[in-house]
Amino acid sequence: MSFPLAAWRALLRPGDVLIAAAGLAVCVHAAAVLWQGGRPETAVVRAGGKVVAEVALSAPRVVEVAGPLGTTRIEIQPGRARVAADPGPRQYCVRQGWLTQAGAVAICAPNEVSLSLTGRGADYDSLNY
Repeated sequence: MSFPLAAWRALLRPGDVLIAAAGLAVCVHAAAVLWQGGRPETAVVRAGGKVVAEVALSAPRVVEVAGPLGTTRIEIQPGRARVAADPGPRQYCVRQGWLTQAGAVAICAPNEVSLSLTGRGADYDSLNY
């Protein structure tokens, strides 16, 4: 049994439209505010599972970390960080580019080096599920 659109429209009252519009506005606001990652404050660099550097993201800096395959170079700029160079074969962590949100992670698995950004409002990522 199909219900024509005109019949649905006849059942709606002005209050129903107002409630639907308010619900839509709440959903849009929640998506804009709650789905943003927080501002990162520090970059944490690990090698072999151990923290080797914890650097504030307030000033430009380059951190070089020795790993089993060679040296990984991490570049830090105000509010962001990236793996600039890595001796690994596939370069996945280098291709990830600039990390700009708290909770973001770049892992150079072959060289056992990782870069993560921390902050108060860390966003969730696939590792949290």
